[in-house]
Amino acid sequence: MTVTIDASAGLPGTEELRAEVRDWLAGNWTGLPAAVGDWRVSPEHVPWLEAVLDAGYAVPTWPAGWYGRGYPNELAAVIEREFDAAGAPGACQDKHSIPANTVLKFGTEKLKRDIIRDVLTGRAATCLFYSEPGAGSDLAGVRTTAVLDGDHWLVNGQKVWTSGAATADYALMIARTDWDVPKHRGLSYFVVPMRQPGIEVRPLRQITGESHFNEVFITGAIVPAEYLVGEQGDGWRVLQTALAYERSIMGDGARASRHGTLADDLIGLAREHGRLDDPVVRYQLAKVLALRELNTLNNARAKAAAEQGTSTSVMSLGKLAMANILHAEAALRTDIVGVETLLAGEENPEADDVNFLALNAFFTSIGGGTSQIQRNIIGERVLGLPKEPEIDRNIPFRQVRRS
Repeated sequence: MTVTIDASAGLPGTEELRAEVRDWLAGNWTGLPAAVGDWRVSPEHVPWLEAVLDAGYAVPTWPAGWYGRGYPNELAAVIEREFDAAGAPGACQDKHSIPANTVLKFGTEKLKRDIIRDVLTGRAATCLFYSEPGAGSDLAGVRTTAVLDGDHWLVNGQKVWTSGAATADYALMIARTDWDVPKHRGLSYFVVPMRQPGIEVRPLRQITGESHFNEVFITGAIVPAEYLVGEQGDGWRVLQTALAYERSIMGDGARASRHGTLADDLIGLAREHGRLDDPVVRYQLAKVLALRELNTLNNARAKAAAEQGTSTSVMSLGKLAMANILHAEAALRTDIVGVETLLAGEENPEADDVNFLALNAFFTSIGGGTSQIQRNIIGERVLGLPKEPEIDRNIPFRQVRRS
């Protein structure tokens, strides 16, 4: 059922909307199997996500012409709470979908029509073409090039640390379109169709034993002219919006353990190992749980204050905090389990989970901009501290020395 919102009729009250959402969930939500972990939505989830989108619950703060209801954040939060209470996915993607939000704000009408619905319903998966071998912490230094050739762009270069590239349908890419202006002004942002001969994906094995990251070699890949996101040369501004959504996601939480042991439950883990009455363990438990709650409240406040399609440096606070929390939790799990963490493998599931979560904590402190980068952003843009000197900031990128 598609719900059409008449803006002239005014907005519903909180209780009216809550009752509506509960009734809709009661009539439509029957549960789904757990999603598979291959960076794509499971096929059986797609019909449900389509129903959520058509009901106006997937992106309620968006305009009605783009599947939304034009609701303020306060009403969107009512929808999110009811879906969370029912354990139903798909609502309020206007708070976290990197590709959909970025394209809605900056994309051409054709690009919006081509991908937004498929992204929100899980029919299309995306990845991020940002980091390069010589441009990780300083994304403004990317050297992948995009050259306009008639009705399309020709792209050549290399990207690295690209999560989900092997299964993605599209990539969000930052590339250099002008070498004769300072580095930040010569960048443009694109959506790249992944399923074409000019893109080669090679998996990278991680310390956890997984291969979610990839290096990608791009040789003469074609991008339609309409898939330029924002204006040519304005890619840095578009990128900041996309990064804000990414940091918001990473500031919300982390992955669960692989074997489903008590490693995900700090209190249960301490109780199982007879450490719950240990005053040192209790202190550390209280500390990390309090930090998690504080970070949840701060992230909720930041999202409520943010306008759709904008960037905010406050998101860096949540990402930095979550990285520190995950490392603190990893140390606490190791202390609780003790020498058993020297073991690994499926025959030692709890120890394997503890070690997996400890190793995976580095993903949050490195991916999406390192913790050091987040501290720089917070210092300069939140606290107003002096910027670090950048000797290459105002010279043409063609003249920038490369080590």
